[in-house]
Amino acid sequence: MTAARILLYSDDRTVRDDVRLVLGRRLAGRELDIFDVATHQAAIKAMDEGSFDLLILDGEAVPYGGMGLCHQLKSEFDDCPPVLLLVARVADAWLASWSAADAVSAYPVDPVRLPDDAARLLAARQDAPA
Repeated sequence: MTAARILLYSDDRTVRDDVRLVLGRRLAGRELDIFDVATHQAAIKAMDEGSFDLLILDGEAVPYGGMGLCHQLKSEFDDCPPVLLLVARVADAWLASWSAADAVSAYPVDPVRLPDDAARLLAARQDAPA
């Protein structure tokens, strides 16, 4: 089985490190290949140049938040992978629905929920008809 490729976007290195730590090296029986970026330009370039199984976007990133980036990617890429959006407040879930995120996880990074949500989205992507 091939490694699951994950694009991780956050302007905050500690958020990227926390997500990497919580996800570990394997998830749902698959090796993880996590490519992290700190700017929305780098995220768009990565999407243009590669293929990913899951996007994890920081909704609190500045100056370009993950919600806006999610909305843009879902609009511009026909086969956009599922997006897991990290948000500071559960009340922001309505904004996540506008962005077309497939799942939302609240800060701080939850060591149980985040891997479960990521595994569910990866499995759904893998099981989707080509």
